[in-house]
Amino acid sequence: MLNRYPLWKNLMVLFALIIGLLYALPNVYGEDPAIQITGARGASVNMSALDTVTEDLKKNKIPYKSAVFEKGSVLVRFNDTDTQISARDILNSELGDDYVVALNLAASTPSWLESIGASPMKLGLDLRGGVHFLMEVDMDAAMDKLLGQQEETFRTELREEKIRYRAISKTKDSVQVRLRDEAQLEQAELALEKLHPDMLFTTSKINGRYVLTAKFTEERLQEIRNYAVDQNITILRNRVNELGVAEPLVQRQGANRIVVELPGVQDTARAKEILGATATLEFREVDSKADLAAAAAGRVPAGSEVKMTRDGRPAVLKKRVILAGSHITDSSSSADEYGRPQVNISLDTEGGSKMTAFSKNNIGKLMATVFTEYKDSGKRTPEGKVILTKHEEVINQATIQSALGRSFRITGIDSQAEAHNLSLLLRAGALIAPISIVEERTIGPSMGQQNIDMGVQACIWGMVAVMLFTLLYYRGFGMIANLALIMNLVLIIGIMSMIPGATMTLPGIAGIVLTVGMAVDANVLIFERIREELREGRSPQQAIQQGYGNAFSTIADANITTLITAIILFAVGTGAIKGFAVTLSIGILTSMFTAIIGTRAVVNLIYGGKRIDKLSI
Repeated sequence: MLNRYPLWKNLMVLFALIIGLLYALPNVYGEDPAIQITGARGASVNMSALDTVTEDLKKNKIPYKSAVFEKGSVLVRFNDTDTQISARDILNSELGDDYVVALNLAASTPSWLESIGASPMKLGLDLRGGVHFLMEVDMDAAMDKLLGQQEETFRTELREEKIRYRAISKTKDSVQVRLRDEAQLEQAELALEKLHPDMLFTTSKINGRYVLTAKFTEERLQEIRNYAVDQNITILRNRVNELGVAEPLVQRQGANRIVVELPGVQDTARAKEILGATATLEFREVDSKADLAAAAAGRVPAGSEVKMTRDGRPAVLKKRVILAGSHITDSSSSADEYGRPQVNISLDTEGGSKMTAFSKNNIGKLMATVFTEYKDSGKRTPEGKVILTKHEEVINQATIQSALGRSFRITGIDSQAEAHNLSLLLRAGALIAPISIVEERTIGPSMGQQNIDMGVQACIWGMVAVMLFTLLYYRGFGMIANLALIMNLVLIIGIMSMIPGATMTLPGIAGIVLTVGMAVDANVLIFERIREELREGRSPQQAIQQGYGNAFSTIADANITTLITAIILFAVGTGAIKGFAVTLSIGILTSMFTAIIGTRAVVNLIYGGKRIDKLSI
């Protein structure tokens, strides 16, 4: 019989609609202004922190909606943003530096929806408000620093091989070694080629001087560029964590640029200061001969100073720095043979030489690791500049048991999470390349809400206009098209909510509005085909069959070409263009599904297999 879907097709349409509706539903419930309290340096908090937070809020008469302990942090919900900000300021002063207090928006999704992984769409910076930075990594500076390190490495290696050279210098893209004669040139080339397979070596004779030129291979240069950007992304993410921003965005853009978006942050100056601050590390000798009690009272030996350990005890250290964090090239966290957390440190050539020389002559003595970072003091200069305070602490005191080289480890760390966070901070202390801000924008939360309201109104009025037209022009079939239009919008929102990395932006809303207008095109083509078939004398059942069948190729061609354009926009575009391309692509696919399969299912249920004389079209 004509126009009858098999059961599985009807169930497929019903299943798609139910899934789309379930995952779109959390967006109806909205979000509550909230504060999230986590432990500093990656540490987790316990239930006692929840009690402390609620007591502090009650003591200061700050009303809150709810306070719960979940996933190693405390989440407090409020009724409005003014109360949220007041609570943030109070908790910051009450809790101190042991906790990070972050403004957040907590979804009001019911637990039964959360149990199936349903959550509202993430809103972009243009809808939520905040700060946008576009930063550029100075690749020339990265290369210059690396060639400088390579220059020192060549000196050390040639001395170890007992090859005499006249001079070693670096140019813009290479390191040149000048040697005395051809024999030494050949010896140096053989020795360095063996030690540096990632470099290309060429020999030449310039004005009677023998010169060995070393350049990095193209593969190695690409690794260097990627490492410079990736390391700086790690640095920026760490600094953003210190800002206590909920759901930040730090991602690569192009070859050497990084986008940083901080939702909810309105103070651009503070954000720039914090992102530019650098955590550093120093290694110093412990003054074991000093009297701790006398030093704590102010009688510090000459050449020494007092620093505090993590547990609040004083430690007397020599002022001379054995090694600074600028010599750290890499660090990672791991566990020792007993499962205790540790951080593995790698130094450059100069740092390795200094550490070897000191440790060889001081076996049996204590060496301290001093961690230094700069934090926002909450104060400003008369000019409005944020004042950063220097925070120092001794994180480790260890006995030197043997000579240390370019690689060693730091122990005495409280948790694996802290070890991981410390390893990130240490890498942040040794910037491989400077970062400059090439663009910055601040978007207020009121503007973000205004964008949301205007976008929603555009969607509503666009749908109302389209639905009125289809209803008046196509009557009964227009009602079916309107159902498909609503189903299409539900599916778009549901899919956007389901995709983990998808973020709804203002251009994304524009994509939805455009899709609403385009979604009815397929139905118009189908309905006009049905009308043509009826005018040619076909029966209603044949007209429906031929209308859907003949319109399919036209609909597919039109939508596939638009989809290809959307995919190209996503591939080559950035930021706002990607947001538009994502919603447009999803909208094209869902509109094809609802127009071709969805409306056909409804039409088949109403008219399929029945004897009818007239269609309401």
